[in-house]
Amino acid sequence: MRGITLFLMLFVNDLYIPGVPNWLVHAEASEDGMGLADWVFPGFLFMVGLSIPYAIEARRRKNQRSKSLWSHILVRTLSLLLIGVLMVNIPYLNPTLTTMSTELWALLVYGCIFLIWNQYPKLSKSAKIFKLLRILGVVALVVLVVLFKAGTTENPEWIKTSWWGILGLIGWGYFTAAATYLSTGGKLIGVILMWLLFLVLNVLSQLGGLDIVKALDPYIGVLLAGNIPVLVLSGLIVGILLKKQIDNYLKLLATFLLLGLLFLVLGLVLHQYFIVSKILGTPSWAMYCSGISVLFFCLLFVLVDVYKWTGWAKLFLPAGQNSLTTYLAPDIIYYTIWGLGLNVLFYKQSESALLAVFGSLVWAFLMIGFAALLSKINIKLKL
Repeated sequence: MRGITLFLMLFVNDLYIPGVPNWLVHAEASEDGMGLADWVFPGFLFMVGLSIPYAIEARRRKNQRSKSLWSHILVRTLSLLLIGVLMVNIPYLNPTLTTMSTELWALLVYGCIFLIWNQYPKLSKSAKIFKLLRILGVVALVVLVVLFKAGTTENPEWIKTSWWGILGLIGWGYFTAAATYLSTGGKLIGVILMWLLFLVLNVLSQLGGLDIVKALDPYIGVLLAGNIPVLVLSGLIVGILLKKQIDNYLKLLATFLLLGLLFLVLGLVLHQYFIVSKILGTPSWAMYCSGISVLFFCLLFVLVDVYKWTGWAKLFLPAGQNSLTTYLAPDIIYYTIWGLGLNVLFYKQSESALLAVFGSLVWAFLMIGFAALLSKINIKLKL
């Protein structure tokens, strides 16, 4: 499921908006509705939460103590926030003030990201070289951040946190789920209470009830808004249930179906008071997306784990295994194409919606293949 949601993220990110059907893309902020693109990212967040119990237990089996787990969570969160902020700022770069083109700065930043966070081979004779590459990546990234300038000559600006970017939001979501799981001891009732807390925050933030703490928005606004934590904790609830009841799949599926329907019903109730809007992060949108994610997971569970129909899923396996690499690798190709002025993305046009959609589907599959190829030559990001 993580591979499919990432594939769909690549697909919707590549779509040429004026030339494709509205139901494939994001609905406008004030529009009461959602398209495919409005579910894809929540679906990925759901899987972030679902994987937390397995990831933490795997580290515990390696005898990692709580202090080590918390350190890993903080480092991983900060890394995602940093990469997300850097990506968000790329379009605002002023080439004249920065003394290099937007495309070159972006490609150098991505190069540093791969140098720093690549999963180099373990027990290799080249360990010292790999360490030097990481140091080179850190130094170069610092230089690039210092050189970055946005705005105008009269009013130059530096890097801003803005909305943190997709990876930044994933970082906040990951931190919420991991911290909740550790602090509650993985107990379901504790996780449900935290889920309810963030749902209440989501409702209050939409009603203006949190304006008193608006000064904190640039720092912890994602947590105060509640919608990202709700989505990732929905996945965490499913992950805990999955670990507990994996031997009784009929009971498990019944539980998931009821949970998915409960989320949808909550979405219907909240829809009476809030529009469905991803951009505004409304609670009705969060509940609908949680419900869809649970039911979609049920479908995949039946196909893959019950009926063992797995051949088709191999198409998406590299994206699920190498999520960060698969997500970032396309940007390297994008900025290379734009920087060289190559007109190869011919399918991005408004005359033929079929060509625009088909082209983006092909692009998404090619990017999964590109990430798989990088993995084979030991280029694989891991935070």
